[in-house]
Amino acid sequence: MQTYGNPDVTYGWWAGNSGVTNRSGKFIAAHAAHTGLIAFWAGAFTLFELARYDPSVPMGHQPLIALPHLAALGIGFDDAGVWVGGSAVVSVAVVHLVASMVYGAGGLLHSLLFTGDMQDSEVSQARKFKLEWDNPDNQTFILGHHLILFGIANIWFVEWARVHGIYDPAVGAVHPVEYNLNLAHIWNHQFDFLNIDNLEDVMGGHAFLAFAQILGGAHHIATKMGSGLLGSYTKFKGSGLLSAEAILSWSLAGIGWMAIVAAFWCATNTTVYPTEFFGEPLALKFGISPFWVDTVDLPDGLHTSRAWLTNVHYYFGFFYIQGHLWHALRAMGFDFKRVTNAIGNLDNATVTLND
Repeated sequence: MQTYGNPDVTYGWWAGNSGVTNRSGKFIAAHAAHTGLIAFWAGAFTLFELARYDPSVPMGHQPLIALPHLAALGIGFDDAGVWVGGSAVVSVAVVHLVASMVYGAGGLLHSLLFTGDMQDSEVSQARKFKLEWDNPDNQTFILGHHLILFGIANIWFVEWARVHGIYDPAVGAVHPVEYNLNLAHIWNHQFDFLNIDNLEDVMGGHAFLAFAQILGGAHHIATKMGSGLLGSYTKFKGSGLLSAEAILSWSLAGIGWMAIVAAFWCATNTTVYPTEFFGEPLALKFGISPFWVDTVDLPDGLHTSRAWLTNVHYYFGFFYIQGHLWHALRAMGFDFKRVTNAIGNLDNATVTLND
């Protein structure tokens, strides 16, 4: 949190970030509790959508978010998006609800019982996860563990598609999909990913990403960024810029950019987002800002699942990017009070001129 030159500044209870800025234990508590909220939403909303789901209407023509993703993974629905019974969808929802309680309990434990700062922990392994914002060795060690976990998640997805199978709109059925680890294809899809038309390339990209993330994670854990092989820690490498606010700004930039990419992908791609489950591709319109509209008329003013997903992702991404700019400027030392002071001075000048 920026102190505007006052090292003794204090914040009210509502300024949540201030409570975790230099306290890694509280930081972990916030992460665990946040994950619990996300898991609770996923479980509860899946049950909510299942209660409202109408098998007589195409899934893509209903305002659904969670169920189309489950159907695309081959869970609970047939190839036309019709509920086939069983307990698969309910089981997924319940697992998320139970997980939300576990995460919530973890958040409470780290917040109320465990040490507020990991460097004060009696467990030597836990002390490695202390927060030293301008210490690149500390930051790269934590980053490495994140990358490895992301890589494992990619492996799970690839193996689910290879062993269980996912819905392939090219054949109109759920079937096992082998990944195509063609590096030339993967490289070329950097520029035309919106037009990917086969799941083998999609899985190949995820397999390559898993390899890159795990390798990168191991590199970040094993090496020192501030000295040694990679040279001294200079301003070019971020010296003086690393801070809680700076890292928050980069996180917001990453999630914001991914949300915007997902919006464009969801709006147009029918391989990853099958028409059967998400509805027809959308048309891009411009008003005060870009937005996407359905290309099919639905009764009672309803919208397709694709329209809901696309627009929600885009506008969340847009505001995340604004948050990134806000926190990045603060991390660089910009004092936003100068803006309000300048506006106040303009008002005073106007009053003086009128007098």
